[in-house]
Amino acid sequence: MFLHILEAKYMRDYTIWVRFNDDAEGEIDLEAELEGEVFGPLRNLEKFKSFHVDPETCTVVWENGADFAPEFLHEHLQALL
Repeated sequence: MFLHILEAKYMRDYTIWVRFNDDAEGEIDLEAELEGEVFGPLRNLEKFKSFHVDPETCTVVWENGADFAPEFLHEHLQALL
């Protein structure tokens, strides 16, 4: 099964909540991942908050072209109990 993000929303700071097509859902803190030319600009919270789920790639993307593979996000999921 290919992992796809079905829904995502901003929670706080650099944390987002996501729901996957395998029914997994939870929060992911991305602060430690926001480095370098592509991800560094997302340290600006207003830019970070501007993500959406791309219907073609089925993952979270930002206006500057930054995205994380669904598999990467799934590995970093902090499941809600």
